[in-house]
Amino acid sequence: MGAFTNIDSNEVLSDNDIDFIHRIAKKIHTSGLVTPCMFFLEMIRPFSSLGSHALVFMGPLITGFIQSDGYYRAAELLNNKNTLVILLDEVERLESLYSDDGMEKNN
Repeated sequence: MGAFTNIDSNEVLSDNDIDFIHRIAKKIHTSGLVTPCMFFLEMIRPFSSLGSHALVFMGPLITGFIQSDGYYRAAELLNNKNTLVILLDEVERLESLYSDDGMEKNN
């Protein structure tokens, strides 16, 4: 978990943030769309701050339809480009742990 604590000199991810990133990575992995998601995340990385601000702007409207528990925290995490790197690393880690048939590899 050392990679999760070296985000920025001013910011350290909490355990809730690490769990949130892991849940997102696990959903990406179980969806079976790992490659398109990886390409998409790599493409939006330079615009992550803009996306974060858009999420905050649209927050009152969107949280009327979905649970707002992690919505604003996701917007805050998206504001940091290093968080996307951590998410990409976590998806790659999950992909390397599991084989094509969904069985865990033995190391």
